[in-house]
Amino acid sequence: MGKNISEKTLQDLEFLTVLQHVATHCISGLGKQKVLEIRPIESRKLLFKELQLVNEYLSSFENDNRIPNHGFDDITDSVKRVAIENSFIETDAFLKVAKTSLTVNEHILFFKKFQLIFPTFFELTQKIEFTTYINDEIKQVIEISGEVKNNASPELKQIRKDINSIRGKIGASFSSALSKAIAAGYLDDIKETVVDNQRVLAVMAMHRRKVEGSLLGASKSGSIVYIAPQATLAYSREYQNLLYEEKQEIIKILRDLATTIRPFVSLLEEYLVFLTHLDMIGAKAKYAHQHQGVLPKISKNKKIFFKNAYHPILWKKNKEHKIDTVSQTISLHENQQIIVISGPNAGGKSITLKTIGLLQVMLQSGLLIPVDERSESYIFDTILTDIGDNQSIENQLSTYSYRLKNMRHFLKKCDENTLFLIDEFGTGTDPELGGALAEIFLEEFYEKKAFGIITTHYSNLKVLANELENVTNANMQFDERTLEPLYKLFVGQAGSSFTFEVAQKNGIPFSLINKAKKRVENEKIRLDKTISKLQQERNRLQKNSENLEKQKHKELEYLENLQQKEQKIQEKLEGFQELYDNNQKMLGFGRKVNEFLNKYFQTNNKKELLANFNKWVADERVKYLKKSPEKPKTISQKKQATLQKKRQEEIIQQVENEVMKKVEKVREEKKIEAEKVAKEKQNYDFKINDRVRITDTNTVGTIDKIEKKSVTINYGIFTTKTSLDKLELVEKAK
Repeated sequence: MGKNISEKTLQDLEFLTVLQHVATHCISGLGKQKVLEIRPIESRKLLFKELQLVNEYLSSFENDNRIPNHGFDDITDSVKRVAIENSFIETDAFLKVAKTSLTVNEHILFFKKFQLIFPTFFELTQKIEFTTYINDEIKQVIEISGEVKNNASPELKQIRKDINSIRGKIGASFSSALSKAIAAGYLDDIKETVVDNQRVLAVMAMHRRKVEGSLLGASKSGSIVYIAPQATLAYSREYQNLLYEEKQEIIKILRDLATTIRPFVSLLEEYLVFLTHLDMIGAKAKYAHQHQGVLPKISKNKKIFFKNAYHPILWKKNKEHKIDTVSQTISLHENQQIIVISGPNAGGKSITLKTIGLLQVMLQSGLLIPVDERSESYIFDTILTDIGDNQSIENQLSTYSYRLKNMRHFLKKCDENTLFLIDEFGTGTDPELGGALAEIFLEEFYEKKAFGIITTHYSNLKVLANELENVTNANMQFDERTLEPLYKLFVGQAGSSFTFEVAQKNGIPFSLINKAKKRVENEKIRLDKTISKLQQERNRLQKNSENLEKQKHKELEYLENLQQKEQKIQEKLEGFQELYDNNQKMLGFGRKVNEFLNKYFQTNNKKELLANFNKWVADERVKYLKKSPEKPKTISQKKQATLQKKRQEEIIQQVENEVMKKVEKVREEKKIEAEKVAKEKQNYDFKINDRVRITDTNTVGTIDKIEKKSVTINYGIFTTKTSLDKLELVEKAK
């Protein structure tokens, strides 16, 4: 727990109520217990890790890679039992241990597979040993139903074989005795029943001495006696002995299994810690999802900027009553170190104060907070609060005595890394004296460079706030006409208390209000009136300012969108250019090779072909070296070049894909055209002197002779024979 964030502060800010709300999202008792124990995290490193874990879990709701189910049984007692030498646990307890092992191992594999999406979870699970040994060993001995498997030991297998055999004998012997007794007419109409899990004959009382066996009971009337046949009894005793032996063998097997699992006790304890922690993180993430909670930027510089912040408890309460909650935007920084909020009661001063305090404590406890994602905050060492009526009956202290003791504590703890929140500052004593003392305290906090928010009715504190450079006045806005609170904080101006206006609205006679006004210095009335008018003007200006800000934000988003589109178009153009250059180069090479081949087909001179080809390759190499002379590259240059090449390849691949779609379309059209031409060619009657080529060849010749379906083609140097159906028309005879 944060050493300088007391339980009293957490109670003042209703932090424990938030924890109760978070706990409802847990899926295990251990998780709930862990959530209710949440306190501010002292180590910044641990805090950032916890916030990242919650944020990663929250992101899993949005992406397709949902975190696997992590429900688990509390196996704490089972693990403690297994740790004791020569002990064992029941089969269902072993199955719960196996399930726990299976669940954790599943998560280790999941976070390894998706480590890019869940880097902090990956780091957390990598510390846990991955092994399927525990699960494998338990499943080898115990069925999913909870039965110990027959082949768990040779002895158990034999005992169960004997049990089945003896059951058969009991059944056969009872059937035999039943048949005899029926034939002799000794039995009642019900013939048989079960007593103490044993089949018995329902013998009429008058014949009881004629049936051999053991008398195990009688009917209420006494007309029927229940007898276990003599032959069956011998087998039953043997059956009971075998059942006892089976039970003893199972205990031995389970004891051996516990011995096998015992070296993994510390790992099982680690599993429980992980799953409890995961349940707590899951609950925090679900709570954040419900309240639109986000992880604001954690600033290294001392500042708080909460944009559109909600009090989560008030938000939940209002939602249940279908009331909208007004969000607050508040900022503390070096030039606005302390904010003094003034104005009438019931305007929302206290809730604004509590909102800032509660959200800060939540953030420092590893919880995401309901603010705009562009918000920022700082991690304070100390958070001090003095909120509400803290009169202590037990200590017989007045409110003022109590608050003075609290101020002494504040002055002792307060430093530049402190956030303090004081509601109704200086109340509880003579207004003039209390106000003077409150001024001194405020100056003291200011000198210590502490950040803070205070609410007050004292005019002298409003004046002091104006005089101190980095202290700012603020007020909760009211509708001047109806005097209805707007619950909206306005920073930069003190609030009017609207004392006389509120009195008038609540039916106090005019004559009394006028008498009161005469007793108050004219200056005070004038100040309140001026403040009131200023507040109206500020409300109007603020609305205009908010509208302008929204417009500016929309324009910025539109401009950013245009810039992104322009960049994508530029990349595509570059890709097209490069693809075009590459294709032109390839076409050039293709034409040259084609030229060599055609010459070779005409001359059949292989030597000349190779000589020309080698000369051409050598010329191309010289051109290539001139364009990009080889230089020794440094490792970073090589890396840069590789990355650049990879990026270029990606762009070219993207462009090629787009081009290929269009090419496929063109090919399809050409194919249809080709099929049309082929059809026409099929119906064509070849004539002598038609220029033709054989299908799948490039060389063109002239028809010399046609004999039925055979044809002779003249290529100039040589002639060849083929069939008419293998010909393609190039040019009709003139």
